[in-house]
Amino acid sequence: MFWVLLLLPAWAVAGVACTRLCLAAVRSASVDANAGQSHDLTLYEAAFLSGGPGRVAELTLVSMARQRRLLLAHTGWATVVDPRGRDEMERSVIGAIGPEGQSRIAPVRAAAATADAVRGLADGLVGAGLAVPDGARTTVAAGVRQVRGAALTVFVLGATALLMPATSDLPRVLMAAWFGLPLALTLSCLALARIEAHPYSRWASPAGQRLLAAVARQAPAGDDRTYLTSIAVRGIHAAAEPELRAAFAHRDRT
Repeated sequence: MFWVLLLLPAWAVAGVACTRLCLAAVRSASVDANAGQSHDLTLYEAAFLSGGPGRVAELTLVSMARQRRLLLAHTGWATVVDPRGRDEMERSVIGAIGPEGQSRIAPVRAAAATADAVRGLADGLVGAGLAVPDGARTTVAAGVRQVRGAALTVFVLGATALLMPATSDLPRVLMAAWFGLPLALTLSCLALARIEAHPYSRWASPAGQRLLAAVARQAPAGDDRTYLTSIAVRGIHAAAEPELRAAFAHRDRT
């Protein structure tokens, strides 16, 4: 009956993960689905809803670099050309670079992402029903990852039980069926989440996701705003310049 000792944690893991996913889905659905219908997203807001505070910092750096007010070297350094920030985000970036006017991009990005300007932006989006509150960041995306892990755990435990030498008269088919139940539970939860809640987002509420999709569709082609919109929605990997991508990728190596 040793297989029962493997079956119990399989059920426990599956039950906990599926419960968390369901709770996350309920929290997501509790946000007003019609919120922000008359709200026009700024690029900073689109960046936050797409990638959080770090994406806002990246967008600010790229925007200033496009205007030649900041130099971003492929070696991972940022140099201030124009020390006058045009908004709170830019002033946060310049302040993070410091009085010497030059700094590594990684600490600048980290400091700018935690600045008061970004926190104010996040609070405004939460208040408008477009972003997920901080306390609910174990969202559907995180819940889906947990359920995927639970499904893998159940499969491994079931395979282990079936590969062990027989210690009871229970047929292997019935043993597999017992493990198949929690596996079916996790897979059905993943299927429902895919149908009801996809695409999964850590930052944007369902209303925020709809506005993001509208921003991507309505951006005019061939101008600077289109380029920055792409950075805001897709991240620095959408940058056309290899040197710019290298400037931000350099932080990973350091």
